[in-house]
Amino acid sequence: MSESNHLPQYCQSLFKYERFKTCNIKAGNVIIGADYPVRLQSMTTTNTLNTKETAEQCIRVYKAGGKLVRITTQGRREAENLKAIKEEISSKGYNFPLVADIHFNPNAAEIAAQIVDKVRINPGNFAGGAKKFELENISNEMFSQGLSEIKKKLIPFLEICKKNNTAIRIGANHGSLSDRIMAKYGDTPEGMVASIMEYLKICRENDFNNIVLSIKSSNTRVMVHTVRLLAATMIQEKMNYPLHLGVTEAGAGEDGRIKSAVGIGALLADGLGDTIRVSLTEDPEAEIPVARELKEHFEALENHQPIEPTSTGHYSPFSYKKRESMTVGCAGGEKPAMVIADLRESVVSGECKIAPEAYITNDPQLIVPENWKDCVKIIPYTKAEVSDNTWPLFKIDDLDKIKDGNVTILELTYNELNTKCIEILKKQNNIIVLLTTDHQNGIAEQRAFFLTLQHHGINHPVIIHRKYKNTTIEKTQIIAAADMGLLFLDGYGDGISINANDLTTPELIDLQFGILQASRVRFSKTEYISCPGCGRTLFDLQSTTKMVQEKTGHLKGLKIAVMGCIVNGIGEMADADYGYVGAGPGKISLFRKRELIKKSIPEKDAVAELISLIKENGDWVNPEN
Repeated sequence: MSESNHLPQYCQSLFKYERFKTCNIKAGNVIIGADYPVRLQSMTTTNTLNTKETAEQCIRVYKAGGKLVRITTQGRREAENLKAIKEEISSKGYNFPLVADIHFNPNAAEIAAQIVDKVRINPGNFAGGAKKFELENISNEMFSQGLSEIKKKLIPFLEICKKNNTAIRIGANHGSLSDRIMAKYGDTPEGMVASIMEYLKICRENDFNNIVLSIKSSNTRVMVHTVRLLAATMIQEKMNYPLHLGVTEAGAGEDGRIKSAVGIGALLADGLGDTIRVSLTEDPEAEIPVARELKEHFEALENHQPIEPTSTGHYSPFSYKKRESMTVGCAGGEKPAMVIADLRESVVSGECKIAPEAYITNDPQLIVPENWKDCVKIIPYTKAEVSDNTWPLFKIDDLDKIKDGNVTILELTYNELNTKCIEILKKQNNIIVLLTTDHQNGIAEQRAFFLTLQHHGINHPVIIHRKYKNTTIEKTQIIAAADMGLLFLDGYGDGISINANDLTTPELIDLQFGILQASRVRFSKTEYISCPGCGRTLFDLQSTTKMVQEKTGHLKGLKIAVMGCIVNGIGEMADADYGYVGAGPGKISLFRKRELIKKSIPEKDAVAELISLIKENGDWVNPEN
């Protein structure tokens, strides 16, 4: 097999881990770029006018391993106080880059650029003010006029950055595009990339290149495909600026970690990303260990054994295109992605709230939980009494023993997909493939398997399988999500199966459902879009998010956003069904989709009002006892 000429030019290779060749830029005493390790960072949640608390939080992030710390900078007062924060940090004996986070306020950006090492600006609101979501059509003349307004505000800021050796990050967010970009492109990947590129071209015209770029979304699929499109656009424009990665509003706990690992991991796997931030609704320093786990996981892929290249003509890296598969049993076609528990090296332990569709075992008499009684049992063919509820498991050496008729599982690796195997798959339509890997770069190897199937026109269902040993639940959540998310985001896989003998059975099942949900292929519980908080936050995000989850966690498939303020509110709620957004001290506004329904209600009444709103729109169901 050979790699075709259709290889999408957004990364170095689909078959070899290699960092995307970005240039090096400097933020204070830290260099960012492909020649240096991926840098970890976080963002403060304190009031920026509280010098002591903000400085202490910055130091905690740094001591946890963060190389840069971003600080909320709403206005002139906050920008001016960055000097006091920097001095307080220095007085404690620390020296690391501080980054000002700017929305809506070019004047604050100009002040901050004279104090801190890096300034993040949002092209969606740097020059045009607050979005009104009213502009539906735009003429070329109006679009050009808007560009002139951007130049008037951006160029003076760039001159200050040049004078002070200040780096900038041009960071676009899904749902946070300017009215003029929305009118021309809609809230699309193309619009987000165009938003970045017009700012970037102004920087180039003014000989300013100390730049990092980012495009974020709470939707992992949108985030991954759009960052790839940005990288491809840079290649076309002969640019190679460093990329910052993050999934916005990922949430807290295991859901936040899994969602971040799916999105960030899918890009790191292809060598994209020079700095990362895991946005959790937790203390900022709690983000760093998760980011470090991701960074080290992909660093370990360097110099891996070769993977045989194959045709890439069917690959769709910039938009979601589900691989077509036939229906075999309860897998493939229009069936929901299967969850299969691999218990071959485990015992069943603990009660599972939700049952998988199937489980793999070497013991035909394995005792399973009561709510698994309808699950399909997958056992080695030598032990199987075949029925609708029992599927035989074959391996490559057993190919000749596979018969037509009953549903059959064939466990394969990419290297085993030889000519004989391909011919059997073409002839027999009763096979579900269990795709496993022992390769150091299992992500790329499993992707090559799917590409090869597509090249040969084989559309059997494929269950993505991975094995993890000698690990913890916390580590497995991050690594498994990073390993498997890319494939699901790209439309591959008709199910998931994990073998992890250090996990309890409920942990194993919850993890698999969690990866499918974070990858947006199967929703089994309420989806929360929860921002990590910052100095703009107007209430206790962690406790409020927990309270909202306790009251609404049974609303399967519903998307609820809990946002600290309007900056990360109406736009960045993205595709949430309902939004709970800080509107002022002690005040909350409630949204349905992007429409404001209840404005500035007392915080003490807000959760009850949210439930009432959900009920009014017919989306409420009573929780099961």
